[in-house]
Amino acid sequence: MFSGIVEAKGKIESVLKEQSNVHLVVSCPFTSELKIDQSIAHNGVCLTVVKIEGNTYTVTAIEETLIKSNLGDLKEGDNVNLERCIRLGDRIDGHMVQGHVDTTAICTAVEDQNGSWKFSFEYEANNELTTVPKGSICINGVSLTVVDSTPTSFSVCIIPYTFEETNFRTLKAGDKVNLEFDIIGKYVLRYLGMGKNI
Repeated sequence: MFSGIVEAKGKIESVLKEQSNVHLVVSCPFTSELKIDQSIAHNGVCLTVVKIEGNTYTVTAIEETLIKSNLGDLKEGDNVNLERCIRLGDRIDGHMVQGHVDTTAICTAVEDQNGSWKFSFEYEANNELTTVPKGSICINGVSLTVVDSTPTSFSVCIIPYTFEETNFRTLKAGDKVNLEFDIIGKYVLRYLGMGKNI
């Protein structure tokens, strides 16, 4: 379980393909604190540390993960947003995030608002996924508040700190991002959908 508060940016040192899997070798400021089997969110995707060597660690993304996320697009030198799992007793400064990406979206616009930035996104229509104004959404592992909302699009505003400390700094129109929708909203939509079939 995560909170959507990015702890650090990691750098992809290498991408190794093995059958349908991809091994990502990552360096980050807290590599020395990691252990094998630890869960870390990479652009919002929960992955397990399988190897630690020097200042790098390795995680493996299977085919299902690559299909549902933007991890298959990563290349050497790219930055990823990183968050270690929350600990019981810690404050949850974002919202409850599972690290299970629902789908991807395309950034359609980036607007400089003289002190903040407004990012707009579009995703494929899905009866079980939606946003609501002032609701929570997790984009590339970052917990954010929805500004505008339609059945297939939404926007968020980014403060300077988030812009500088995450890979939103390099995000531009046309880029693909990972989305995890609010878990409570997903359960409500599933429940309402089931009711139609009773």
